[in-house]
Amino acid sequence: MAKKTVASLQTSSKRLTKAIKMVKSPKSGAYVFVEQVMPPELVDAWIAKK
Repeated sequence: MAKKTVASLQTSSKRLTKAIKMVKSPKSGAYVFVEQVMPPELVDAWIAKK
């Protein structure tokens, strides 16, 4: 199943990366996972952003 997900992210000439970040919810205080698909160049900036 993971192979299918990775293959679908690699379209013709675009390479995309699925980034997953753990964020603390302001409502409940529990941690939630936030996922986003983006170009590899933007991953570091997205993870550093709060």
